[in-house]
Amino acid sequence: MAKDKVCLAYSGGLDTSCILAYLIEQGYDVVCFMADVGQEEDFATAKAKALKIGASACYIEDVRREFIEELCFPAIQCNAIYENVYLLGTSLARPIISRAQIKVAQREGCKFVSHGCTGKGNDQVRFELAFYALQPSIKVIAPWRDPVFYKRFAGRADLLDYAAQKNIPVSSTKASPWSMDENLAHCSYEAGILEDPNVTAPEQMWKLTVDPAKAPDQPEDFTLWFEKGLPVKLEYVEKGSNKSVTDSVDLFLACNAIARRNGVGRIDIVENRFIGLKSRGCYETPGLTCLRAAHMDLEGLTLDREVRALRDQFVTFNYAKILYNGLYFSPEREFLEASIVASQGSVNGAVRCRCFKGSFSVLGRWSETEKLYDMSESSMDEIGDFEPQETTGFISVNAIRLKKYGRMREEKGESLVKGQ
Repeated sequence: MAKDKVCLAYSGGLDTSCILAYLIEQGYDVVCFMADVGQEEDFATAKAKALKIGASACYIEDVRREFIEELCFPAIQCNAIYENVYLLGTSLARPIISRAQIKVAQREGCKFVSHGCTGKGNDQVRFELAFYALQPSIKVIAPWRDPVFYKRFAGRADLLDYAAQKNIPVSSTKASPWSMDENLAHCSYEAGILEDPNVTAPEQMWKLTVDPAKAPDQPEDFTLWFEKGLPVKLEYVEKGSNKSVTDSVDLFLACNAIARRNGVGRIDIVENRFIGLKSRGCYETPGLTCLRAAHMDLEGLTLDREVRALRDQFVTFNYAKILYNGLYFSPEREFLEASIVASQGSVNGAVRCRCFKGSFSVLGRWSETEKLYDMSESSMDEIGDFEPQETTGFISVNAIRLKKYGRMREEKGESLVKGQ
């Protein structure tokens, strides 16, 4: 009788290597899956390890371009941010990884998919909601929510003992003082010593960016071009030579490199997980920090005030929430993404940017096609086509309601002059 097939999201680390051996022990035919989202990983070594443990196959899927163009760029278009600080680096990668895993599962005829997410985190929700939307008939094996598994492997020592028993090679026997997740957009750090929100993250933890205090003493300037809110060109100087990149992945990587060497993109926060727990996380999001900030600045020049207000109030907040909570494959996301595209038709132009010792700043911006900004109308040194006396009527109309409110307060003996 043929064994049931399961497609396991595999990293090559201790946890998923033990899960692989465990699933084989339970009688499953395991196909391993790895997604290349730009993390620094020795994929060949990890694949060899999976096959040695007993996987019947191991797929490595390059989804970097999909990740940038389908997830990161729409997030830039709507200035997506969670709880006003987190640029969603982990959340953005999960839909692409989930979709690639389901494709492999379907290719291999797998009845099950599996992952190594903990029972307290967001990722279990993000992956599984995506799995069920992508293939409603799929069944999920989540070992870290299975009492049989997590009671047998109560800690790292149990996993190490099991690895030794199964001849699974491990790179270290010492517990890492934190856990990491990396992709092209960012690197996250949590757990371990970081669980105390008052413990300062050690400098050696930060993997991607230079310590801002040790960054170059000269600022680095560059120009970002946008069409319909999408980054389309980056111009910068490297080793004395002018550089220009237009390919989406190359642009993102180049922007990452500039921000990384100037210490841009670090944050240390406490956030609210979807499942109801608070979590402390440290994040490095170098290039995306620059791209989002430049895009926001260009919108000030090119986007209609009311369109921007509606987008900010409704689309930006909810799109970020949907990404964070793992609801990417949903009708509400499709609706919001169509709204993002509709809002960005006029966001065309360029932004001159600067990175310097951990900070990003804008030096100037221009658009050759959008004419919402009129320098003569805005100038304090010339009248232009604007008639100042017309403002009198504007103020009078807007004051009608406020005068009534002021009189009402006076009649109650609650003069606004005296304060609340």
